[in-house]
Amino acid sequence: MTARTISILGATGSIGQNTIDLIARAPDDYDVVALTGAGNVAQLAADARRLNAQVAVTAHDHLLEDLRTALAGSDVHAAAGTAAITEAAHRPADWVMSAIVGAAGLAPGLAALSHGGTLALANKESLVCAGALMLSTAQTHGARILPVDSEHSAVFQALVGEDIASVERVIITASGGAFRDWPIEDLARATLDEASSHPNWDMGQRITIDSASMFNKAMELIETREYFGVTPDQIEVLVHPESMVHALVGFRDGALMAHVGPPDMRHAIGYALHWPHRRDLPVDRLDLAQIGQLTFRAPCETRWPALRLAREVMQAGGLAGAVFNAAKETALDGFIAGRITFPDMAAVVEDVLTQISAPSGQIDAPMTLDNVAHVDHLTRQTAQQVILKRAG
Repeated sequence: MTARTISILGATGSIGQNTIDLIARAPDDYDVVALTGAGNVAQLAADARRLNAQVAVTAHDHLLEDLRTALAGSDVHAAAGTAAITEAAHRPADWVMSAIVGAAGLAPGLAALSHGGTLALANKESLVCAGALMLSTAQTHGARILPVDSEHSAVFQALVGEDIASVERVIITASGGAFRDWPIEDLARATLDEASSHPNWDMGQRITIDSASMFNKAMELIETREYFGVTPDQIEVLVHPESMVHALVGFRDGALMAHVGPPDMRHAIGYALHWPHRRDLPVDRLDLAQIGQLTFRAPCETRWPALRLAREVMQAGGLAGAVFNAAKETALDGFIAGRITFPDMAAVVEDVLTQISAPSGQIDAPMTLDNVAHVDHLTRQTAQQVILKRAG
């Protein structure tokens, strides 16, 4: 059997490392084209050596010499910078994992689609900021996008063999994050360390905080519309503290198809890696009798205003998703830096959405990569000003 060529964009993050864990278990099945990362050049170089990648790229230009030193004596080519990451994504590969965090993942993801392979999409921001552009680019080049978020992978699996026209509703679940049981009045005193600790999942700091604020789920609401073409009023969110039912699909006959599995991202990654087949995966097998019960409750939008904001963004359409994401990322930076409180993040995003979405024509511009980048830049500037006023 011919080895599949693969690239991993965002190889040093949690999704990238879980992907590497899976492919390293069957090294003869894969030829690694490119690995990209950010500041952890030691990990990037070690993985590139172990997998005999063609090229390893760090996003940071000033770390190029460190990467070259770490790769000395190997056949792996070293490169650095955002342009080099996009160039690496342009290298033909059968399967590409898009796991770069943030809006920075959009351009490389589009580049990967251009060679007509499969893009395993873990970068939420790509569909939130430019869903129509991503989908049209895939169609133009005969490429395929497979979801890697656990929720969207679950929906995708529940729809196998089904007619999307028979779908009545899609329910994605949320753990509720670190503060799901806190009194709302206590959220303003939440610390960075407290927000960075997830009760179920092992993820990076930023997405863990996004889980606590429910901004990750807000992004996933928008993604669900883009992935599956359902209307916003067909998409629901349930708080499910056990994180074992990842999504449910409701059909017109009243049936609900649920995807149940352990909170381990290797399941969604492995499904996308092996699709359309299922293969053995090193994930726990659930003992439902031992678990005993699974619980669900409706989310409180007073506690998690990000969910309401996401629905307003879907209603606005156009480039509103790019505004939402850039404002969210900047507000998150402000919280991490200690400049604003935990609840301030949603307030900043709402204020920025109001300012940018006012009759300025910004969100109604055609969806091109340049226009998304322009709105992203404008939004970040506006968000910084809003944060300064709040911190002032």
